[in-house]
Amino acid sequence: MADLITMRNIGKELERKLNLTGIESAEDLISTGSKEAYFKLKLRFPEVCSVHLYALQGAIDNIDFNMLSEETKTDLKAFSDKLK
Repeated sequence: MADLITMRNIGKELERKLNLTGIESAEDLISTGSKEAYFKLKLRFPEVCSVHLYALQGAIDNIDFNMLSEETKTDLKAFSDKLK
């Protein structure tokens, strides 16, 4: 199992927070998906924002979060807005 920190966009702090939600490996994040992982983060850490969601999706897609397509960002933003 690969450590989360080895994934693009995942730093030590995001890795720590993901670990606290039960997501402990790259495989866990991929199987959970960005939206469910973000939902878990939002429940435990209400201050997380849509940039965290973009980072999670970028990690899963193995691209920098700012390289996500506009369509993907729009979809993720709509999801994030529903949780406010």
